[in-house]
Amino acid sequence: MNKLSTQLIHHPYKPPEGFEAVAPGVHKASTVIFPNVHALRTYDWKDKSGYTYGLHGTPTTFTLEERIATLEGGTHCVLAPSGLAAVALVDMAFLRTGDELLIPDNAYGPGKTFAAGELESWGITHRFYDAMDPADLAAKISPATRLVWLEAPGSITLEFPDVPALVAVVRQASQGRERPIVTALDNTWGAGIAFAPFELGVDLSVQALTKYPSGGADVLMGSVVSRDEALHRTVLLCHMRLGLNIGVNDAELVLRGLHTIDLRYRAQDAATRELAAWMQQQPGIAQVFHPALPGSPGHAHWQRDARAAGCLFSAAFDAAISQERIDAFCDALKLFKLGWSWAGPISLCAPYRVPSIRSLGWPHAGGLVRFAIGLEHVEDLRADLAQALPRLQS
Repeated sequence: MNKLSTQLIHHPYKPPEGFEAVAPGVHKASTVIFPNVHALRTYDWKDKSGYTYGLHGTPTTFTLEERIATLEGGTHCVLAPSGLAAVALVDMAFLRTGDELLIPDNAYGPGKTFAAGELESWGITHRFYDAMDPADLAAKISPATRLVWLEAPGSITLEFPDVPALVAVVRQASQGRERPIVTALDNTWGAGIAFAPFELGVDLSVQALTKYPSGGADVLMGSVVSRDEALHRTVLLCHMRLGLNIGVNDAELVLRGLHTIDLRYRAQDAATRELAAWMQQQPGIAQVFHPALPGSPGHAHWQRDARAAGCLFSAAFDAAISQERIDAFCDALKLFKLGWSWAGPISLCAPYRVPSIRSLGWPHAGGLVRFAIGLEHVEDLRADLAQALPRLQS
């Protein structure tokens, strides 16, 4: 071994063991080296007892999976390239041609679009149910129903459902079935901090780690957490067959974000409650939606089941205020930026035409704006809202 390129590639130096630091190590690999043929043939990545290929896990990704499982109160975690990819992974893992999927009418929009696009083309039907009415869910479960999505609170309008009651409906309908109906909760808003998803009875908890776990508005990632070994294996093997993977540098950023997630969540929660209550008193506001706000749909459910309330609130405007004025209000904001996503350091807003994204109706005739509160000082954010509100009347 006297040629330089070979010497560098096969260099014998090994750093000493025992190095410990605050940040977990970042291990990058496609190829994983085995010590011998027996190891190559027997190492099993599925139970994290060994490494076989970069796609199936490294010390970095295994560490992140274990910490996300702990965050959610689960025992198993599978990582996906985005929150939407995690939703699609659950759908593909548990649904087959001829099956039916039930989705809350107020669920995350791209998840509904995936059902209407790919799932429909594969012969998998879907229907929407009113998440605030367990009786409506009960009426819509059919012999073909195999998966029921839940979301707490609902996307955009933040109604907080009675999750235990919805789960109980599904459990009752599953009795005697060869394939029990699986319940999957989109827990991105709760993030494992606002409430414990598995204590509410769900089978799977899905997050967009893009939001709170990252906290920096610079990562796309998702997770599927479970407590049941069989459900986990179903998700894990589908994940393997699809070849899904995450970037190890993204895993590094989420691991770093987890150190401060509890502090950030509670700081954003406190600021959001203050601004939501203030916004409710302003002229031109028909209703403010925020689970911790008395009068917001599902407030009693939130009060019973949760202990925090996140960084989002939405304001529905009086019907007399045109969409053009609402857009002008958004454009006049200086600290609030226009953009999707939330739970990052910068406050965001986005106007919505809710009737266009709902199938079961919407009680407000006026427009709506969703606000995501960042880490700026609450007084500065209130002043920004106050200076822009006159645009609603001009």
